[in-house]
Amino acid sequence: MTRATSNRLRVGIVGGGIGGVALAIGLSRHVDLDVTLFESAQAFSEIGAGVSFGPNAVRAIERLELGEAYRRVADGSPAPFEDVWFEWRHGIDDNYITATLAPGCGQSSVHRADFLDSLVTCLPDGIAHFGKRCCDVAQNEDGVHLSFTDGTHAECDVAIGCDGIKSVLRDHVLPAEHHGDTGPRFSGTYAYRGLVSRTTLESELERRQADVRLARVPQMLLGEDRHILTFPVKDGEVVNVVAFETDSTRSRPRAAVTGDWVETVSRERMLAAFADWGEGTQAILGCIEQPTRWALHDIAPLPHYHRERVLLIGDAAHAMLPHQGAGAGQALEDAWVLSELLGDSACDRTRVNAVLAEFDRARRPHSSEVQRTSFEAGELYERRGLWRDCDDAELARELETRFDWLWSADPQHTINDIRTLLATGHTASPTLEHDHD
Repeated sequence: MTRATSNRLRVGIVGGGIGGVALAIGLSRHVDLDVTLFESAQAFSEIGAGVSFGPNAVRAIERLELGEAYRRVADGSPAPFEDVWFEWRHGIDDNYITATLAPGCGQSSVHRADFLDSLVTCLPDGIAHFGKRCCDVAQNEDGVHLSFTDGTHAECDVAIGCDGIKSVLRDHVLPAEHHGDTGPRFSGTYAYRGLVSRTTLESELERRQADVRLARVPQMLLGEDRHILTFPVKDGEVVNVVAFETDSTRSRPRAAVTGDWVETVSRERMLAAFADWGEGTQAILGCIEQPTRWALHDIAPLPHYHRERVLLIGDAAHAMLPHQGAGAGQALEDAWVLSELLGDSACDRTRVNAVLAEFDRARRPHSSEVQRTSFEAGELYERRGLWRDCDDAELARELETRFDWLWSADPQHTINDIRTLLATGHTASPTLEHDHD
């Protein structure tokens, strides 16, 4: 499918989620690249509802020149709470603890499907190919050979795995016979999800004599082994709700759930899990007519993201729990950094292996730390470990500052450093220990 060309590089992108599409758009702006995106479904689609972006993710969107597409569908905290990322309260009684501020950004959020649809309008025709579920990857001195379940094949100089937490390309980069199981693991946490009308929720909060701000300003309600988050989507007319419940009596993480990770459950079952919480919680959850329950999985931090000319990004490389709202943002940062590096005219077929190795060296420690702290944030919200008995003042200090390092990180330094290495010819040789027959 991907033909030999005189272009500098043939890039195959496997997976058409937010990260894969953003990368394809970024690379398509370089006329000397031949870019092909392979999506397993018959059309672009996203599961889930709202997704939150921190200031670092919004910067990545802007630097990918996708800011206009994002702003068409994005929501934020309403005036005068524009800088509020979340307000924090006790779930048991709705009492206010503090607020985390993200100046100039606030709670920047969007409905996943709306964002992907908006991105797709920026993707040039002819790049995306559908019904292409990758089933095998092979490499030789000429490049990468991709095989698909429909019997077709593709050749490219470099393949980028954007194929999610159940990535096929990860099995190639980290073969089980050498690295063991690198696949999904269950966190012990289930998330009940739903979308509710803001006006309906306001009416229910008023009826219960609860604070109507719970419907208007992004919220986190905290408690032992449970927490709830809300934020606006759909021009503020809809509230995205996620209610988390963790079984901390068993080992965590543990083996992946073997059945469906997403199931429809009754409202009564969801409400029973939060029966002892306050009127705000009863109003919020009571407005969800048909909740779904998601088994939350992540992967362990990987020893490397690349093998010769195959690189993993996004959830394929560092699937994480959603407790910092950081997963999609990390995928967008990956897409921005990689589009800049592969777009550099000095990155050709002879040097792309070394560029992928430098990307791995520079990005992996940061993404691994985001994975670790995303798990840790869930422990904080649900008052486990160090935070089981801390008082409100200590809790507030932690919540007000713990995201600063993530939001202030600037991958432009990574891009600049690797470009300097490219310009001087000092990129490291690919690590031979990554290569397996």
